[in-house]
Amino acid sequence: MPRRTLLALTALVLALHWLVLHGIPLAWEGPTTPAGKVFSTRSVAAPPPAAALPPPSQASPAATPAAAPQAAKPRPAPPKRPPAHKAPTPSGQPPEPADTTLATDTAGDGPAAADPAANAELWAGGANTPGTPASAAAPDMAPAASAPQPAASAPPAQASTEGSGVDITPPGGQPGEGASTAAPPVRLPAPVKLAFDVAGQAKKFDYQARAELVWQHDGARYEARQEISAFLVGSRTQRSTGMVTPQGLQPERFGDRNRSERAAHFDYARGRVTFSANTPEAAVGPGAQDRLSVFIQLAGLLAATPERFVPGTQLTLTTVSATSADRWTFTVEAPETLTLPAGTLPTLKLQRLPRRDYDQKAELWLAPSMGYLPVRIKITQANGDFADLRLRASGPP
Repeated sequence: MPRRTLLALTALVLALHWLVLHGIPLAWEGPTTPAGKVFSTRSVAAPPPAAALPPPSQASPAATPAAAPQAAKPRPAPPKRPPAHKAPTPSGQPPEPADTTLATDTAGDGPAAADPAANAELWAGGANTPGTPASAAAPDMAPAASAPQPAASAPPAQASTEGSGVDITPPGGQPGEGASTAAPPVRLPAPVKLAFDVAGQAKKFDYQARAELVWQHDGARYEARQEISAFLVGSRTQRSTGMVTPQGLQPERFGDRNRSERAAHFDYARGRVTFSANTPEAAVGPGAQDRLSVFIQLAGLLAATPERFVPGTQLTLTTVSATSADRWTFTVEAPETLTLPAGTLPTLKLQRLPRRDYDQKAELWLAPSMGYLPVRIKITQANGDFADLRLRASGPP
């Protein structure tokens, strides 16, 4: 390298050092540095120990508040960049966790338009919340692996006073207001396999798929499994297992598998549900269901006392996904006769309306002739995406 070039580079480096030392901001530092100042520090002297303070009667006139600034003259501290701004939190308390209710539950592992099977989640949930990126499913783990979470991070289960966990509100009331408190009777449907044709739309992309629900129980334990599959896309499977009780289903595990599996584990002794997706625990009480068992439980409630569920009646119960828990309210609407691929069937319509702008809308048509199992389910997302399932056939499991 020529000597002249080397001297020029040396002079440039010295000039830059001079600019930094004299507090002139550089272009790549951004607008956060005030003009004429690069670093700013402030030190506060700690008060002297209590033992070193003289008694009030012997206090020196010089030890007045006016003299304190000179006694607390700070030592120059080495310059350093100010730390990134953090939101203040209450003293001694961890930051409040993000709300992990139904609205923020991500359902798929990719964009909805690229994965119709993940978007059309049957009655077990919806596509990704608009504006929420899809996340890969976490591998399953034992419930004990979940770290304890602050009690404030879990939504309350809001179980009724008699421990049924189901609020049945007559027409004209608000959910939970004047609701019945006694555990309602349940009459579970017989084991069956239902096959559905699925038509849907994901981000303006129309698709067709097939779905299947297999429901089995032996009077003591149950298993419900549903699968949806689309050509050249793959399948999504959800599975609920647990016990059969006089109050209906008592889920123990709910799994949701697409490319990998996420799961929720119910711990009724602790009144908690833990998640393998590394999300905070949630509080649950008696009567809590998962997103697959909830519709079998609804069928059992309506089949036991159909005269009780006149149009306008509301049913509210805790519903758990693979990542969160929420209270779902279904409103009984007028009976309808549907023409489906399986034939013409009288049905009773239930609807779950969104409580928040990003919630999904769910419409269910339950057939009394099939133990009030759903024969049509339509899930509509806030962004307009939907999945419409219509019964094609039924038979033994």
